[in-house]
Amino acid sequence: MAPSAVPVDSSDVAHLPLKLDGAKNGSNGSAKHVEDVEMMESPDKTQFVLRSFRCLIADLCQQFNMGHPGSAMGMAAIGVSLWKYTMKYSPKNPEFFNRDRFVPSNGHACLFQYTFLHLVGYKQMSFEQLAGYHSDRWDSYCPGHPEIEHDGIEVTTGPLGQGLANAVGLAMATKHLGAVYNKPGFEMVNNMTWVTIGDACLQEGVGMEAIQLAGHWRLDSLCIIYDNNQITCDGSVDICMIEDVNMKMRASGFEVLEVEDGNYDVESIVKTLVAARANKERPTFINIKTTIGVGSKNENKAAVHGAPLGKEDVANIKKNYGMDENKVLEVSQEVYDFFREAVPRGERLEKDWNDQLSKYSKEHPKLAAEFKKRMNGEMLDDWTKYIPKKEDMPTAPTPSRKSAGNVCNPLAQNIGNFMVGTADLTPSVNMTWKGKVDFQHPDLRTACGINGDYTGRYIHWGIREHAMASVSNGMAAFRKGAILPVTSSFFMFYIYAAPGVRMGALQSLQVIHIATHDSIGTGEDGPTHQPIELAALYRAMPNFLYIRPCDGEEAAGAFMAAVAAKDTPSMISVARQDTEQFPKYSSREGVQKGGYVFVEEQDADVTLIGVGAEMAFAVGTAKVLKEKHGVKARVVSIPCQRLFEQQPVEYRREVLQTRSKAPRVVIEAYSVNGWERYADAGFSMHSFGHSLPRSYVYGRFNFDNEKIAAKIKPLVDEVKREGVEILRGEFRDLNTDYVRDVFHSAFGASHVAS
Repeated sequence: MAPSAVPVDSSDVAHLPLKLDGAKNGSNGSAKHVEDVEMMESPDKTQFVLRSFRCLIADLCQQFNMGHPGSAMGMAAIGVSLWKYTMKYSPKNPEFFNRDRFVPSNGHACLFQYTFLHLVGYKQMSFEQLAGYHSDRWDSYCPGHPEIEHDGIEVTTGPLGQGLANAVGLAMATKHLGAVYNKPGFEMVNNMTWVTIGDACLQEGVGMEAIQLAGHWRLDSLCIIYDNNQITCDGSVDICMIEDVNMKMRASGFEVLEVEDGNYDVESIVKTLVAARANKERPTFINIKTTIGVGSKNENKAAVHGAPLGKEDVANIKKNYGMDENKVLEVSQEVYDFFREAVPRGERLEKDWNDQLSKYSKEHPKLAAEFKKRMNGEMLDDWTKYIPKKEDMPTAPTPSRKSAGNVCNPLAQNIGNFMVGTADLTPSVNMTWKGKVDFQHPDLRTACGINGDYTGRYIHWGIREHAMASVSNGMAAFRKGAILPVTSSFFMFYIYAAPGVRMGALQSLQVIHIATHDSIGTGEDGPTHQPIELAALYRAMPNFLYIRPCDGEEAAGAFMAAVAAKDTPSMISVARQDTEQFPKYSSREGVQKGGYVFVEEQDADVTLIGVGAEMAFAVGTAKVLKEKHGVKARVVSIPCQRLFEQQPVEYRREVLQTRSKAPRVVIEAYSVNGWERYADAGFSMHSFGHSLPRSYVYGRFNFDNEKIAAKIKPLVDEVKREGVEILRGEFRDLNTDYVRDVFHSAFGASHVAS
């Protein structure tokens, strides 16, 4: 039997062993704010729990001969320090609003989190579920990386660095909501965000981007816990990294603390975690030295990262730890008793907070009513009334990026849920509104005079597109619907952001991405800025709305679809150049269906599918076909394939006239991939773009009404002779002439001929 618990209070803490790096740069390193720690168990009992935990991890990975035991075993003392002593949470209510958030950015170590969720009493994480780690159970709550839909899991982490960026977003949400709603005597939002990282998260670019932002904004509600075991998949970290991590973190604006013995010294880890919560100046980085796979014969080697230890090694670990090597998946009552005080502690925490909310509601009724809406994930006002009416839309040619701003800005100005930002492109994306306040540390005084505070809702992300998307996911995850992040940048740069955008779709997090400069019409910036291939990626992405409006009215429909999509992120893709307006034809209701008839023509010989900035060519080509070639063309707009797919089949058949004998041709200056299911032929791009003034670049690639019509006319004639069946299974590329010209100019006639 382990010794009984030993009470610890602020006066007892001084004797606890701890190395505080802060003492080197002026801080005395004291951890006097230990009121959060009610009891510290005896060292013997704590070490028994650590041994039991590590044996359980070894067994869980061995039983199905799969898993990642190394980091989970190495971080055992970190987990005890967090779930037993430091974090504020309520196992009976995983959604308690003011709970601390925990994010394992080193998501491969998910078994570490799953096991602690079970030990502290999260109902969903039963022992049966825990024992199903890496089993063939379809209903498992223990997937190979943490997934947001399971109790106790704040965000889906997997690709390294994503969780770190998500954690920065969670901490941003805390600072913003606290600044808006906290009042003297009422700290309704003051939770911490704890994120564990390994060596890999510090190497991923998105991790460094997020670290820079957290330090700049002085997000003191964030604590990064560095599981410093110096091992990655290939071996020791020094094969690819030489930097001084502590110095790097200080330079990025973090308070740096260290723990030398992260394998066993729970007291020192607790002390640093409490100091991190007490730090109200900047975010904290705790460098904790651990041993991957500690206790295994392969400890401190890459071999224990992502493979089970083997039966012999598991037995030896138990033997060395004084455990019965013949018992498998054993958790003693003593271990449960060690952790289960978390349940009544969490209930007290909730009760105290709810009592405070009741008093807050009496003293600040209007603010409290608004706060409760945010807690429930509700919009603070009826957003639909801020969408401009059709009669207020421009009729003269207007850049669709400007149209997007005309729709988004009233929403952001009037509805506090919106937090809008850009990756250093404020003048280009048209996403600012009158009276906007920047999200910034209130003490910041910039050289250009653009300042703000934590109540601000306009975000300067800097040139960090990947972090912009990934951090926004964290804000959206704090409480779904409480904050609606809107990002913006050039469409081409969303290839940098794509991993974060994908993770938002995977987690069903509502974020709206505004992608401007979306066509070859961007012009003289050249092919580096002309994203002819990127739409195919976003159209293919599950649970994602890629919407490409053609004019202001369709931009309104795009925002209506995106704001209504509570469990789906969206991208609204708009053009830099003037785009023709079609008040007679365009329809916001049609956009919300994904596709609709733009220009009807009875007994049409061909259906033209127009999209985005190239809609003008579809409409113009239809006119040329009729006037010059006697061909009757109808025009269909499909700004969002995903929304169109969701419509009843009869509606889709009617829009596309699939039962007619007429061919369907899509006209879009992108790669044609993905349109084959809707069209029989396409007038599209087969190469990267070109650096030319925007008034010339379309013509360089044959986007000209006369030229397009000249290619469609023979196709129509062929179909009339042979029947539309000749096109089935044989998608036709109609815009091929310029390809030879491109190669001819690049390589010379002899090369092309050969």
